[in-house]
Amino acid sequence: MTLVESPEKAPERTASRRLPAAMLALVGVLLALVLANGVVDASFFSFGQLRNTLLLAAPLALFAGAQTLCMLTGGIDLSVTMTATAVAYVVGSRAAAGDSTLTALLLGFAVALVIGLINGLAIGVFGVNPLIMTLGMAAILTGVLTAGSQSFLSGATQMPQLVLTLGRGTFLGPLPWNLLVWAVLAVLLVLLLRRTGLGRLIYAIGDNRRAARLAGVRVWQVETAVYVIAALLGAVAGILIGGRSGAVDLQLAGSFLLPSVAAAVIGGTSILGGVGGYGGTVIGALILTVLDTMLTRLSVGEAFRQFIAGVILLALAWFYVSSTRRASARRSPA
Repeated sequence: MTLVESPEKAPERTASRRLPAAMLALVGVLLALVLANGVVDASFFSFGQLRNTLLLAAPLALFAGAQTLCMLTGGIDLSVTMTATAVAYVVGSRAAAGDSTLTALLLGFAVALVIGLINGLAIGVFGVNPLIMTLGMAAILTGVLTAGSQSFLSGATQMPQLVLTLGRGTFLGPLPWNLLVWAVLAVLLVLLLRRTGLGRLIYAIGDNRRAARLAGVRVWQVETAVYVIAALLGAVAGILIGGRSGAVDLQLAGSFLLPSVAAAVIGGTSILGGVGGYGGTVIGALILTVLDTMLTRLSVGEAFRQFIAGVILLALAWFYVSSTRRASARRSPA
């Protein structure tokens, strides 16, 4: 008797069960929103607006990718946007201080690596609840950056030219460089989840943590790897946002936190773990980006946009929990 039900087939099993119809529905919603944007403003179909939409979608999709990985294990990362802000601060301050672009970027990624390791070890080894741990980490980073902006991080921040190019430049007509960065990382994420041992273990842990542990899976190592990867994805997103804006402040990436969770949930990733994938998350991120563009064109304020994202997230969370309970009830003997 096997203790884990074919963990090597978990991605395919969950995909065959939920993704085809759901993906078609998501694509339908995305197309409807695109058409609605065209009705609101015909210039939405211009090359310039396409560029602006993609500039916003890429960082959100990277944040959402981090959330997808964490949620597949039954966790979440509420510190990923503050990690992005911290990395952007480090890169910008070191570049302004005269360090080379490579040195500034390496220091920024080192900060993300440390944050991810702390989150992962606390969650995997010491059993700290992911929500509590990452919320606490976000608060710590906020405090450090607030104090640092008055002392060791004070002074000018200057994004290197390479970062500015990646954050706002284009390489083929309206297609921005950050789209290329996102595309490369998206392919790697999909391959990670579908074709690697780590991906299979991520699904196995989210599906049944206890069974995976009894089967010999070193759960703490998998969770540590997941939160490190999530932090590094956040670092890339923070660098792209900093390159797009050209400046760094404490609110650099804060508005992406709730939409990043919502994008993963919209894309079919279960908040309970074990079900989902990055393909759906990409569509979810595009849906939220196009929706945000439409609300902006309708002069809807930021507060109401966040309200809408929260309503969508709560409604989908309720839907997935209810679906899981109904499925469990059908499997249970009478």
